[in-house]
Amino acid sequence: MKPIFIYDTTLRDGTQGENVTFTADEKLKIAMRLDEMGIHYIEGGWPGSNPRDMRFFDLAKRERFQSAKITAFGSTRKPGIKAADDPNLKAIIESGTPVAAIFGKSWPLHVQSIMNNTLEENLAMINESVEHLKTNGREVVYDAEHFFDGFKADSAYAEKTLMAAFDAGADFLVLCDTNGGSLPHEVETITRSVAASLKQHAGDNKSVKLGIHTHNDCGMAAANTIAAVNCGAVMVHGTINGYGERCGNADLTTIIPVLSAKMKRPCIPENKLSGLKSLSRYVSETANIVPQNTRPFVGKSAFAHKGGIHVSAIMKESRAYEHLEPEVVGNQRRVLISDLAGKSNVEYKAEEMGINLCANGCDSKTIVAAIKQMEDEGYQFDVADGSFKIMLEKFTNQFRPLFDLESFRVTIEKDKDFPCSAHATIKISVGDTQEITAAEGLGPVSALDNALRKALGNFYPNLDTMQLVDFKVRVVDGRDGTGAKVRVFIESRDKDRIWSTIGVSEDIIEASWQALADSFQYKLSKEAE
Repeated sequence: MKPIFIYDTTLRDGTQGENVTFTADEKLKIAMRLDEMGIHYIEGGWPGSNPRDMRFFDLAKRERFQSAKITAFGSTRKPGIKAADDPNLKAIIESGTPVAAIFGKSWPLHVQSIMNNTLEENLAMINESVEHLKTNGREVVYDAEHFFDGFKADSAYAEKTLMAAFDAGADFLVLCDTNGGSLPHEVETITRSVAASLKQHAGDNKSVKLGIHTHNDCGMAAANTIAAVNCGAVMVHGTINGYGERCGNADLTTIIPVLSAKMKRPCIPENKLSGLKSLSRYVSETANIVPQNTRPFVGKSAFAHKGGIHVSAIMKESRAYEHLEPEVVGNQRRVLISDLAGKSNVEYKAEEMGINLCANGCDSKTIVAAIKQMEDEGYQFDVADGSFKIMLEKFTNQFRPLFDLESFRVTIEKDKDFPCSAHATIKISVGDTQEITAAEGLGPVSALDNALRKALGNFYPNLDTMQLVDFKVRVVDGRDGTGAKVRVFIESRDKDRIWSTIGVSEDIIEASWQALADSFQYKLSKEAE
């Protein structure tokens, strides 16, 4: 079975997505991570378009890539000039990459109405540009832009554009669903037809290597990619997390495990697949974009179970409700706790957290009843594992607080000419020792956080590795107006883990304190293990 070449365009097409941007140094770091994963081609950018991409290619020259070929992207020559004189093609060659990817027009609408060009000149532009790059020793990936729309409008001309690139020596012919409007059955039919035509055109002496490049405007990018692979495509284009213009590109974090684990088509090395979730998170954090929990395979919720019947089943046989072992892609199974939970959920979580439910005569049935009552009051434990662990320990009399609050005071000061400032004073006990500290912050929770850190720092020196990464406030029931209960959700992390805690109260400061205190108690208990 033919291997599939993975072509990553996160650093070029991905950066066309809204709010996605990388510096040249960040692009290099991502490229190194992609190389570690065994990605075959990494499209670094368009060297003729901006200084940042040129800097990336300069940086990439100094690195040794084990698996990936760095690829420079651009367009065919401009109409009416020689390929050797085209500044874009010159920039690609000067970038020094072993691979060049260029796009050309497949759709008469673009050729005639958008570019004001002729169909004949467009074919010459494709042929001469590919030939020029091959003459300069480059492996050439030809992107047939808007191919599926072009084929639907004029199949004969769309195929001529591919043949123009093929005859000039292009190594891969990539069919692009640039507008993202094609459906899987269309991609299948067209790819199969094109493969047959190109095989006939090439004869017996040359093989044709097709690729697929899809966008997600109909939510079909991954499905369209798989459809093309089933029809003979051997190169797959996409981005990590599906980042890209409009609705994004085909998501490689979905496509790679489908190819490797589901279809048994060799792509990246099998032993690298478990690094997929980590790669997904790394790119998200570098882009400063919150990871999508529901992303297939690598999302936080991809293997999360909430219904009691489901949890009872997976405790006996995980494949009853999971299509793949989560460890294959570096993910993990999660059992959520909520008012939908049953005894199985609680027992699974307790075992996972190392808590003996029967240690002090408290059984899972009692805990389930308490959880349902607390959820009715506004708690939401499926997003707060840290608070849930502490709650279980309290129910079973196993909780050993590493500090106790004696009191705190928070003041907000507003001057007409300056923004608000917050001050917090806190008094805590650690064993028989009391500590009183004060701190400022950008808001009341920030001031409380700073004061608590300052107080605890005299007893626990490793708190500087902990940071708050997310803070959310939700009104539980708005019918009581400003007197309604609020739910505060805090996500914290250190160098080893991420955990979440929750607080609920009619007072936003009280709710924030509950979540903040749980977060520190959780961190300190882990340090003590």
